[in-house]
Amino acid sequence: MNRQIDKFPNTKEEKATGKKGKFADLIETLKLMIFSRTFDYKILTLIKQGKAHFLISGAGHEAAQIAFGEVMKPRVDWAYPYYRDMAFLLRLGLDPKDLMLEMLGKADDPANGGRQMPNHWGSKEFNIPSQSSPTGTQFLQAVGTALAFKKLGENKVVYVSAGDGTTSQGEFHEAVNWAAREKLSILFVIQNNHWAISVPVEQQSAGKNASVCEMMKGYENLLRIKVDGTDFLESRKAAKKAYDYAFAGNGPVLIEADVVRLLSHSSSDDQKRYRSPEDIQKDIERDPIKKLSSLLIANGAISQEEIKQIEEEAKKEIDEIADWGLTQPDPAPETGTKYVLDESGLKDELPYSSEEPNGQRIVMVDAINHAMREEMERNEKIFVFGEDVADNKGGVFTATKGLANKFGTLRVFNSPLAEASIEGVAVGMALAGVKPCVEIQFGDYIWPAFMQMRNELATYRYRSNNAWSAPVVTRTAVGGFIHGGLYHSQNIEGFFAHIPGILIAYPSNAADAKGLLKTALRLNDPVLFLEHKGLYRQSYAATPEPDEDYLIPFGKAKVFREGADLTIVTYGLMVWEANFAANKFAEEGYSVEIIDIRTINPLDEETIFKSIEKTGKVAVVHEDTLTSGFGAEIAARIADKAFELLDAPVKRIAAKDTFVPFNQKLERFVLPTRDTIYSELKELLVY
Repeated sequence: MNRQIDKFPNTKEEKATGKKGKFADLIETLKLMIFSRTFDYKILTLIKQGKAHFLISGAGHEAAQIAFGEVMKPRVDWAYPYYRDMAFLLRLGLDPKDLMLEMLGKADDPANGGRQMPNHWGSKEFNIPSQSSPTGTQFLQAVGTALAFKKLGENKVVYVSAGDGTTSQGEFHEAVNWAAREKLSILFVIQNNHWAISVPVEQQSAGKNASVCEMMKGYENLLRIKVDGTDFLESRKAAKKAYDYAFAGNGPVLIEADVVRLLSHSSSDDQKRYRSPEDIQKDIERDPIKKLSSLLIANGAISQEEIKQIEEEAKKEIDEIADWGLTQPDPAPETGTKYVLDESGLKDELPYSSEEPNGQRIVMVDAINHAMREEMERNEKIFVFGEDVADNKGGVFTATKGLANKFGTLRVFNSPLAEASIEGVAVGMALAGVKPCVEIQFGDYIWPAFMQMRNELATYRYRSNNAWSAPVVTRTAVGGFIHGGLYHSQNIEGFFAHIPGILIAYPSNAADAKGLLKTALRLNDPVLFLEHKGLYRQSYAATPEPDEDYLIPFGKAKVFREGADLTIVTYGLMVWEANFAANKFAEEGYSVEIIDIRTINPLDEETIFKSIEKTGKVAVVHEDTLTSGFGAEIAARIADKAFELLDAPVKRIAAKDTFVPFNQKLERFVLPTRDTIYSELKELLVY
């Protein structure tokens, strides 16, 4: 038996005889159910006392949860539990003291160190990635982890759970689709308590009789099981059947456990406002603890008096754990900014290049391709995937052409056409220890993946207090000047620059693209790698190709052009438009310095300020819209930290605050060009 079950007291008869009998395992299960339920009640008491602050109870779910905790292999298999899964975690073997620390937000909580709300579970020891609040994001990550194990040849099962309401999320359906397509060893455990806060399942599921299993008909390789989740014996049979099917490599399993919600959605909710007394009473009659107790009493395995003893012992132990937990230290306030990014020092130890590249001239898209190829040769755990990336297509811009032929479809493969899937699966793969490099075809279509990037990818290290990280490299093509219209011309850096925890590169030429991408593939942080499609094959962005050891540090800008009269701070294609304008100024006797920042996060302020100190005047140029574009952030930092170096106001030049139209004349009117830059800077030069 699991150590967490064995630790609970035996009945008086068992203590006297030393024999447990044929119902011993069920008695131990009952003890664990009671322990989990009592834990919930204790937290509610602490909330009333102002000593705790939040609870999402699993009362009524315990039988199904313990059944699946029983079949999983602790410290071998992986789990993405949801917020009600305390009984599952206890059966898996997590220490109740650790769970109490998490509920109280204490510094020594191994799940997140007080950084997340209660019921956000996680354990490095038990292969449980830190949970987040958005419902449904865990499904795709679980698929990614299962996919990583399949590609690595490791036979492990991944458990992922949620309530019935979460099955309305599109990412649930995307996850089941991918898992079924790949025949992944994953258990989708849906604990259907018939309520998504106050919305009944009849208003959520289109399945017959509001059944999630019925709704998910049609997927090949998907075993569907519906079970009474309040009946432990039936739940255990279903769990074993599901686990054996997945472990054998037959594909994923969808289990719909029909459970009851005995308490309100959370401690902040009152279900009496929207549920009738009769409806609540029906759930009480199906209480899994009452069901198992009645079974054991009917078979003479236990008495009501012995159950009362178990309840008293559980309460005593939990009271002691709570008293201990309340004395534990809170996190130190100054640690609130730690672990946004990797603090191991790796980024400072990489062998960055100091010499200029001297290979044959290469265009930017080929430099990007070569960077991936060289790093994949160096690191066999790099996997490249996305829509259309496999040969013979190699992506719509051919950036991945030849990689699948060289490394095989095990490492380079096409994804479904679903951006959230690409990003969520990549996160799960990264958590499992591989290095995904994914392609989102156009930056314009990255928005379905935004939830995974903002709330999952960026936060993993921080929310787990440095226990977990997801160093995914996400490549995408951005920018205008290719007659792409509204939906093939977007610049997205301003949105993502607002997110802590994601590094952003935006190279202007082939050598920088190769050096930055190779660095990105070696860092322990997530990277958004922006590639201006207008530069992919542009001759002026071509450079001598760097060798395979060429690395460029993030956060180190380049003085693209020396000058003395004015500083232009820019990046991407605007480096070249600014340079053309600077050439025209040179003909008139003006000397313009251009700073190519190369990376947006981190931003090299030192190089910018040093240039301003020399010129006294500065303009920030970017292709995105003027309002809230990243140039506004650069201008604000200059005003805040370099104001006394300025001899004129900070100038911003950007696209007009509209969308990018298709017609070439309209496009060039909206976007900043060399002519726009020249005309707007003339006044600043003579200020």
